[in-house]
Amino acid sequence: MGADGSVVVVGGTRGLGRAVASHFAEAGRSVVITGRDRARAEGAAREIGGVTTGMAFDLRRPREIAGALAPVGPVDHLVIAAMERDQNTVREFDIDGALELVTEKLVGYTEVIHTLLDRLDDDSSIVLFGGMAKERPYVGSTTVSTVNGGIVGLVRTLAIELAPIRVNAIHPGIVPETPYWEGKNLDHVLARTPTGRFVAAADIVDAVRFLLENRGINAVDLRVDGGWIIL
Repeated sequence: MGADGSVVVVGGTRGLGRAVASHFAEAGRSVVITGRDRARAEGAAREIGGVTTGMAFDLRRPREIAGALAPVGPVDHLVIAAMERDQNTVREFDIDGALELVTEKLVGYTEVIHTLLDRLDDDSSIVLFGGMAKERPYVGSTTVSTVNGGIVGLVRTLAIELAPIRVNAIHPGIVPETPYWEGKNLDHVLARTPTGRFVAAADIVDAVRFLLENRGINAVDLRVDGGWIIL
């Protein structure tokens, strides 16, 4: 693995992406984080500390991604953690909202990889964030469940197309300490979780690190949900 390669975390300004970026920064790695807003990304980079750089682009505008990532050098690990959710049903279908989420999660993710491909080497690795809505849909998850299911297919084709670069996905369960879930009553979820506890951000970080660094793991869709899916 290239000694000078960085860890790039797309969606690294908050939530689980930021937790992943902080882990690698604390480990002494050079880290690049991205978000939609430049000031926010640069501010988050300063707060994370170490050798961390903040950049800005919007995954929903994939044609702007290549220019935004032009300053990035060699990449050892790429984590695409940007996650959005919408409330969209077939009966009251919001076409604009669906197009934004599909573009962000599938086209935007793929364009990031396409853009950085010449900066990855044979020992590099990629982790994409999906979500458990792919297996546990709910009313209003029409688009979310679809795009997270798409991540499964994307990982499989990328593992073939980009070989020997390794590509895996993580599908986190509910992490109450993240902004989306913070303050919500989740007792019904806890009651259906065999471990009797929620997944913590540290659990997700450890799983991402494993997927990135274990050279025998490839084309895997890893659920990190405390066994919630089985009940």
